[in-house]
Amino acid sequence: MQFAARTERIDPFYVMEMAKTAQTMAREAARGREPMIFLNVGEPDFTAPPAVAEAAERAIRDGRTQYTNSLGLDSLREAISAWYAQRFGVQVPARRIVVTAGASAALHLACLALINAGDEILMSDPGYPCNRHFVSAAEGVPVLIPTSAEERYQLSSAKVQAAWGAKTRGVLLASPSNPTGTSIAADELRAIHELVRARGGLTLIDEIYLGLSHDEAFGQTALALGDDIISINSFSKYFNMTGWRLGWMVVPEAMVPVVERLAQNLFICASAVAQHAALGCFEPGSIALYEQRRAEFKARRDYFIPALNQLGLKVPVMPDGAFYAWANCAEAARKLGVQGSWDFALELMRRTHLAATPGRDFGHAETAHFIRFSTANSMAQLHEAVARLRRELA
Repeated sequence: MQFAARTERIDPFYVMEMAKTAQTMAREAARGREPMIFLNVGEPDFTAPPAVAEAAERAIRDGRTQYTNSLGLDSLREAISAWYAQRFGVQVPARRIVVTAGASAALHLACLALINAGDEILMSDPGYPCNRHFVSAAEGVPVLIPTSAEERYQLSSAKVQAAWGAKTRGVLLASPSNPTGTSIAADELRAIHELVRARGGLTLIDEIYLGLSHDEAFGQTALALGDDIISINSFSKYFNMTGWRLGWMVVPEAMVPVVERLAQNLFICASAVAQHAALGCFEPGSIALYEQRRAEFKARRDYFIPALNQLGLKVPVMPDGAFYAWANCAEAARKLGVQGSWDFALELMRRTHLAATPGRDFGHAETAHFIRFSTANSMAQLHEAVARLRRELA
C-alpha cells in the first residue's frame, strides 16, 4: 500500500510511545512492584466540576444531542466572550469565537485556512510537537528556531526578524508553553506581533494554558494586541475537560466564514453534549473551584521544582504557568550510567517506576539533554516521586 508523502513528515508522538511503555511496566506493578507514578502526560488529575457533569446529564436527558451550528452553540460562544471580559478585561465579540473539537481541531482549521504549500511558519524550539505537525499537514514548512533559558525558551522579535525570509508566512507561538511552562513577556509579544503585522504575516498563538498562569506579569491574553491575532484555546487544561475534546479559536471576523466552511466539511461540529456541558464551566461555583485548583498547581510547582534542582535535575527557568518542569537531566543520566534523556527516562522507569517524557519530542535545541515532568498530579504523588528520585540520584 502506498501512503501520501505528507505522512513521512509527521514524526511519531513520542510522549504517547513512552506512555505505552509506562503502561506495560505499570501492569508489572500489579504483580508486586511499587505502583507506577505517571508524570509523563500533561493531563490534570482534576476532572470537570459538578456543574459541568450536571449540565451534560441534563443535555442527554433532554435530548439535546443533535448537531449544533458548525461555529458552536451561541450560548457557549457568548459565555466564552464574557469570560475574556471578566478575567482579562478584553472585549472579544462572540461572533469571532469558533467552538471546535478540541484545540487540535482549532489548529488544524487555522492552518488549513491560512497556510499554502511551501509557506514557512516560525516556531520556537523547544516547543509542543503536534503544533509543527499541523503546519506540515497543511503542506506548510515549520521552521524551528532554537531558543535558550535566557530567552525563557520563547521567540524574540530579534530572532523573528533574523529568520524572516521570502517564504515566511508568520509565527506560531505558545504562551504559556509546553514543555517549558514559560510565557512570552508582554512587551516582547507586542514587538513580535508588530513586526509580523508590518510584513503582512499572521500571528497564531496557542493559549491553551492561558488560565493556568501563576504570575500576573504573564497571565494575559494576546488578544489584547488587536483583532488580527488568531488565538487557540481549550477546555482541557484550566477547565479540566481533557476527554471531552472541546476547544475554541478566536479569529478575525473576515476569517469566520472561511473556518465555518472548513469545519462544516471536516468536522460538522464539536460534540453537542460537550458543548452543553461546558456552559457549566462558567458558573460562579465552577470558576471558584478552578481558581482553587490553580493555586494547587502553583503549590505543586513550588514544591517539585526546587526538589528537582537539589537532585541535579536543574530547571533553568521557573515556569510561570501550565504544569510542567523542563529539567536538564545530563548530570542525572551520568549517575545512572546512561546518556541522553530517552535512555534516562527508560532507566528511570525501570529503577523507580516513575514515568516522565524525554525531550526528543519537543525539537532539537539541546532537547536530548532535557526531560519533561508533568506536575498535574497530586502532592502526595509528587512527594513519592521525589523520594524515589532521591533514592537513585542523591
